[in-house]
Formats: sequence, C-alpha cells, structure tokens
Amino acid sequence: MKKQFFQLLFISILFVLCSFNLIVKEKQVSDFKLKCAKTNHWVSLSDYKNAKGFIIIFTCNKCPMAKFYSQRLNQMSDKYKTVGIPLIAINSMDTLAYAEESFKKMQNKVKTDKLNFPYLQDKKQVVGKNFKASVTPQAFVIWKQNNKYIVKYEGSIDDNAGDYQNVKNHFLTNAVDQLLKGNEVFIKNSEPFGCRIFYRGIIDKMK
Repeated sequence: MKKQFFQLLFISILFVLCSFNLIVKEKQVSDFKLKCAKTNHWVSLSDYKNAKGFIIIFTCNKCPMAKFYSQRLNQMSDKYKTVGIPLIAINSMDTLAYAEESFKKMQNKVKTDKLNFPYLQDKKQVVGKNFKASVTPQAFVIWKQNNKYIVKYEGSIDDNAGDYQNVKNHFLTNAVDQLLKGNEVFIKNSEPFGCRIFYRGIIDKMK
C-alpha cells in the first residue's frame, strides 16, 4: 500500500513538473519595426496600443501557394481588426537572391491584390528568424500577455490552399476565435506548406 502511495505521489509530481515546463517554454517573439509596402511607413507591434493579439502571416510575392490566400487574408483582416486582432503580413524572402521579392514588387502586389492590411518587408530577415518562419505562407497567432508577445498558434492558415469552398480545418481562425472566448487553443500547431524561406548563408540551397 505504501509502495503504491509513493508511486502515485511520484507520478503526480512528474505531471506537475511537466505541466510547469510546458507553461514556461511557451514561445515568445520580440517586437519589430519594418517598412510597409502599403503606406511606405514603418510599422511595429507596439503601434497597436489596444490590440489583444495579432495574426502574423509570412508571405511573399512570387510563391504560388501564397497567391491563393490574398482575398482570404483580406476577409480575415476586415473581421478581426474590429475586435482588436490586427492582421500583419511580412515578407522575409531574400531580395538578394530573388529580385521578384523587392519592395517595389511588394507595392505592386498591394495594388494588384488590393491588400487591406500592412505588408511589411523584413529586408534583413531578422523577424523571420525570430519567429522561426520556414515557408510562405505561414501563420502565427500571437497574444499580448504581461507586455510580452506569446505565440499561441503556428502553422497553416487552413487545410486547402487551392479550394476555399472545400476547407475542412480553419486552423488560424479557429485559434483566434478560441482565444477571443478566453479558451486555450485546441490545435496549437499544424504543418505549413509553401515556398521555403531561404535565409542568407544557405547559398548552396538557393536553386
């Protein structure tokens, strides 16, 4: 009986410690200041004083997968900015390797796709590395907690880039809706699919 008691106590302590580690290891990201192709002004998270959190989308000009999402992102921006969740898109592609990702081409995309949200250039790729973004498009939901930016969701926008009518899992908007209700995000991660973000220094893979 005593042996069973100590085994149960050990399991309980282990569970508490694991839970504590999960809380402590929640991913945080830093504020940034990047130039916006839509307004030609500099934008940072701290500009949005009343924001509860943010939808951050790493995207680009050229990627076929990213192109599918422009209008969906416009709709999300319209919906969530009214409840304190601005949508911000960031282009972290290497402009030295890919001329089509230039700031001028970003401005063209804003006009062509009639983007209604900030589209920022991460020219030095610092923000992409901070988020550990790997492909375009890749979505993050970050929440403001005690003056920190905590990542609550990262991965795909949804599970069907090419056919919006047949999306079964709205990973991104589900995460935002759950947080707005004061709940934990049920699916915190999903596999993003798209064009790889090559960071400078990986020249041998830039083909």
